[in-house]
Amino acid sequence: MSQSKKIDASKAPRPVGLYPHARRVGNLLFLSGIGPRDPETDEVPGLKRSPSGNYLEFDFEAQCHSVFRNVRTVLEACGARWESLVDVTVFLTNMERDFHTFNRIYAEYFKDNQPCRTTVGITALPTPIAIELKCIAVIDP
Repeated sequence: MSQSKKIDASKAPRPVGLYPHARRVGNLLFLSGIGPRDPETDEVPGLKRSPSGNYLEFDFEAQCHSVFRNVRTVLEACGARWESLVDVTVFLTNMERDFHTFNRIYAEYFKDNQPCRTTVGITALPTPIAIELKCIAVIDP
């Protein structure tokens, strides 16, 4: 069995639990769930909430673009490229509201590389985000 190498990406948002950004086994790279939080401020792009927690601003498109930037950041920290992705699992907290917007933006990022994809509707994520990606990439050994 191949050794597993833990990888932390210093320019990506910090994980919200005890797990690495990615793990490499042979030529496979497994990314932990990556959300849209800004790596410098830890804020969610396009999301503003009142002190009581009510939404004042919600921009799902901003979260989509940010999550793709964060995935790219982790890939690059691991020596991989966007084109290395072979499988993407998408978690959306509101499938009915956000799927069509996500699908449109996804097509912009993946027009040249089309990994396998599964999109799952869930009720919540650990932070107030509306999207998270779990990815697998193949990289040179």
